Amino acid sequence: MFLKAFGNHDMTMTRRNFLSASAGLAATPALGAGAWAAPLPREADIVVIGAGAAGIAAARRIMAANRRVIVVEASNQIGGRCLTDISTFDVPFDRGARWMHNPDSNAMIRLARNAGLDVFAAPIGQKIRVGRRNARAGETEEFLAALVRANRAIDDASRGRADVSCASVLPKDLGDWAGTVEFVLGANATGKDLNDVSVVDRARAQERSAAIACRQGLGTLITTLGKQVPLSLSTPASRIGWSNRDVAVETPAGKIVARAAVITVSSNVLTAGNIKFTPDIPKRHLDAAAKLSLGSYDHIALQLPGNPLDLARDDVIIERSSSTRTALLFANIGGSSLCSIDVAGSFGRDLSAQGEKAMIAFAMEWLTRLFGSEVTSAVKRSTATRWNAAPFALGAMSSAAPGGQASRKILAEPIGCMFLAGEATHETLWGTVDGAWESGERAAEAALRRIGALRDTEPATSAPAAKRRRSNAPGAPIN
Repeated sequence: MFLKAFGNHDMTMTRRNFLSASAGLAATPALGAGAWAAPLPREADIVVIGAGAAGIAAARRIMAANRRVIVVEASNQIGGRCLTDISTFDVPFDRGARWMHNPDSNAMIRLARNAGLDVFAAPIGQKIRVGRRNARAGETEEFLAALVRANRAIDDASRGRADVSCASVLPKDLGDWAGTVEFVLGANATGKDLNDVSVVDRARAQERSAAIACRQGLGTLITTLGKQVPLSLSTPASRIGWSNRDVAVETPAGKIVARAAVITVSSNVLTAGNIKFTPDIPKRHLDAAAKLSLGSYDHIALQLPGNPLDLARDDVIIERSSSTRTALLFANIGGSSLCSIDVAGSFGRDLSAQGEKAMIAFAMEWLTRLFGSEVTSAVKRSTATRWNAAPFALGAMSSAAPGGQASRKILAEPIGCMFLAGEATHETLWGTVDGAWESGERAAEAALRRIGALRDTEPATSAPAAKRRRSNAPGAPIN
């Protein structure tokens, strides 16, 4: 979930809406996922690569058009960067994405309710720590004012001739709050430091209204929605031969020939060359993917029975920091004893590279600095995600480099009869599960049109979403 004062929308800031509870998308290795696989067919109308939110959305749309589809997934579980761990703690723990957004228009929320899952607005409280105390009212107002000035500067710069970095346009008078503002707007919101983030990408992002949680976990939701989808797990696509007429997907279980393909791998996986293409993917698309590389965002989860931090359910805590070497605390998740210390950006990437032990040690040190040394003795269980090392993700969520915002539209352009999908291809809901789902539906509809299974005059299922995006253009009121 992003800041309420995000991008083009000059909103009234209050103590209840000043920050995000987490980044929109993150990723991690599979844990405790139920694995099943359909027999691998040799032919299909459309083949889908990847069983994350985009891949499952695409497959469901293709099935609704009564066309043959098969999903091949490299890992042993459905969900991609939506992964719910149900074994480490006494409550479901979303190791990747936590939230859905925009409940009035989000199809996933309706589907979750129809599937019998418990979907609810997360009652997030928000606090700032200054050392070992909560910020005073005047200090909070100083922070809010600094945040508004920074957002306005980014918004103003986005209308300039050049797409520059967010860091280059920040006001010089942020004072003691400079590090905190940079963390909240940069690492925590995008997975990258502001010097690596495009002002246009930030400004064009659609408002992420509300934080909608699934009690059973977002990974559980995607898995549930994919139950009827024909798929093959632990089946990585090693090579894709493509033309303007068909595609041939090579896997360890055999080759699948299809009339079209929807490819939902992350931008980092695409540029890493883990899937070979014959002929090569056009340089235009690879360059676009490189400009939409994934940022770093990880959760360090601690079970703290007895509420030693003396915080309320779903409280979110940040600190006044002189640098971006800081974190965000999401406490007592869902009323449980589970707390998550979130690290992101270049600091989070460096820390993650040191391994889980170093990540947990930092979390202990950070909590001690803010709440006292007695906290560390209360920890019962701990774990940490390391999405940058997850081989089928290689990062958290996409964020455009300066000058790279137009790459999202380029990445979504068809390549022969192949169509790319995933949050990185969504121009306004990038970095969210919502955007990944919409992109999967969009790519499926393009593939269906390509094979003649959907008339050009037939309205796309995502058309209402396009209309919503237009209503959030600069100057439009935000509810």
